[in-house]
Amino acid sequence: MDATSWMADYQRRIGELEARARQAQDALRSVSATVSSANGAVTVTVDRDGGLRQLIFTERADDLSRPRLADAVLDAVRRARADVTRHTEEALRPLLGDAGLERLRP
Repeated sequence: MDATSWMADYQRRIGELEARARQAQDALRSVSATVSSANGAVTVTVDRDGGLRQLIFTERADDLSRPRLADAVLDAVRRARADVTRHTEEALRPLLGDAGLERLRP
């Protein structure tokens, strides 16, 4: 392969990488998750950083003790954060591939 062909191929690959990076960035902007507790007493929404953005108690929450209600909130938040992690990985997979994602995991 001559230098001109090599450079053209290199620039093409860089362009593809930039397009995948823009696509991942766009997808990451909208990552969030909304999850309801198993008993339907609580619905939470977390943002892409795992921060709690919305907490809704339904009428079913009135029937729960405070410790059970707290457990329902914590469980819903944990599951929503797990969903955010999955959505984030899906957004990054085209850019990093499975091997790159594996290196990011703790």
